[in-house]
Parts: sequence; C-alpha cells; structure tokens
Amino acid sequence: MKNRNRRDFLKYLIGTSAYLSLGSVPFELIAKKGFHKLTILYTNDVHSHIDPFPDNDPKFPSMGGVVSRAALIRRIRNEEKNVLLFDAGDIFQGTPYFNRFGGVPELKLMSMMGYDAATIGNHDFDNGIDGIVKVMPNMNFPFICSNYDFSSTAMAGKTVPYRIFEKEGIRIGVFGLGIELEGLVPKNCFGKTFFLDPVQKAAEMAFFLKKEMKCPLVICLSHLGYFYKSNKISDHALARQSKNIDLIIGGHTHTFLDSPPAYRNKENKEIFVCQVGWAGLKLGRIDAFLEGNLAETRMESTIETIRKKTSEI
Repeated sequence: MKNRNRRDFLKYLIGTSAYLSLGSVPFELIAKKGFHKLTILYTNDVHSHIDPFPDNDPKFPSMGGVVSRAALIRRIRNEEKNVLLFDAGDIFQGTPYFNRFGGVPELKLMSMMGYDAATIGNHDFDNGIDGIVKVMPNMNFPFICSNYDFSSTAMAGKTVPYRIFEKEGIRIGVFGLGIELEGLVPKNCFGKTFFLDPVQKAAEMAFFLKKEMKCPLVICLSHLGYFYKSNKISDHALARQSKNIDLIIGGHTHTFLDSPPAYRNKENKEIFVCQVGWAGLKLGRIDAFLEGNLAETRMESTIETIRKKTSEI
C-alpha cells in the first residue's frame, strides 16, 4: 500500500505453560511443520468515520477511510492464509453518517470487509437499545459481550458471550468486555442492561475458553479503556489481575499504542494489550505463530497507518 507506515516492529513470545525467551526458538523454525501462522487484524473507536480526513486536516491529512482500510485488509488476506478481523467497540457516533442513517452503513461496510466479531462500546448505545436492534440485520458478524446482561431488554439473545474460531485445527477463544454505562450513557439509552463485574467475568470466560474449551489462544475484546489514574478498571489493571488471557484488544480511551505493552498477569505470565487510537486511522496487526495446540505462541506486532490513495481522489 502506498505511503504505508510500519512502526516499532516487536517480537515476543507468550505462553500459558511456559515462557520462552526470544533467542530460544530460531525464527526459521517457525515455518516448519507443526507451526501455524495466524494473522489478527483489529480496529477500535472508528466512530462512523467512513470517509478519510480532508487533505487539509491539521492532524490527519488524507488519513483513514473505509476504502483504504478495505484495500489493506484485502491485500493482507491475499498474502496470508489464516486471518481474523476484530473491532473493540464504538463503531457508531462521530460523523453525519450516524446522525442520518443510525449505524446502517457502518455495519454494512464492516460486513463487506469481513469482520469476524466486535464488542459493544458506550457510544454504540447512543440511539438506545432499540436503535442497536434496528440496525443489527445489516451485520453478518456477532457482537461478543460477556459482561452486559441484556436479558430484560430488546437485545436479549442478540449477542454472544464468546465465540471460538478455528484455523487449521487451532482454536482461538474470544470474549468481550464493555465499560460501565451508568454515569457515562443516559439511562434511557441502555435501559435494563445490567453491568457485570468485568474482572470476574474475564476470569470466568478465560478459564472456560482456555481450560474447558482447550483454546491455546484467548483474546479479550475490551472497551474498558487503556489506563486511568483512578481505581476504575482498565485494560492496564485487567491485564495484571488476569489469568488465561493472552491478548487484550482494547478501545474507549483512543490510545495510540504503536507497540503493545507487555504485562505480567497473576501467574507471572505475559499478556499483551493493543489499541490503535480512533477514527479508523490505523489498522493493528498481530502475526501469531502457534505450535500445534500447545499454549506456546510467538507473536509479531505491526501497526499500519491508513492513507488515502491517489486513485481515491
């Protein structure tokens, strides 16, 4: 892709049964039989930014836009065998597209780009529960949300608490966490949605996916936010308190993390946190190399800036 910008190439290993140093597995061994490559692409807080920023924008000239993102995703899919594409919430609200169409074009375009799943952000409630339900027929991927209880709302049965994806016999478990809505979203917009403790639900879901469903890679799609100075739960805090999660793909705070920071979880094992800002300006990419069904994974992280092509002008 023209004007592609790759930043801070990061190599690391994670494992739930053992931690391996960078030098312990030569890179060329990754290509040998028994290793499987999985490419994880992700966005967050796109906020209805379908068009690229104007050429004269002082901060993000000619950056973003669905056309360029779709082209980049298509190129990666043509190059890689096993690709998963996720979004960490706040799909809606931010441009006149949402004001006029209520989220229809956003979900249709994400479906066309082949998103595998998304979690729900606080701004996705801006047209209320009924507003979400109304536009959901335009999506062909699930909303994964583990800590919102929608059973007393029109959203009952319309989300899933987790999803297992399988690539070349490797099971990837994914669950989702939403931020507390009380005090952040008008009550009439989320109605009788009940917020469940994200730390507790993360523990339950990660144990279930890792231990009971035998997923060597467990991913949390989080809209909790990256970091707060207060005691409010964040990805930063969750990573330290967690078990059985390998990767957190986050949102809400619009944090540009060019290199996913590594944390030590409650078992002193490494967990990584990702977030790519907002407005569809960047596409995150994690290339994971998994050895059979063992819980030992090599990962490489790349962030790609999305820029408008000359042909789009």
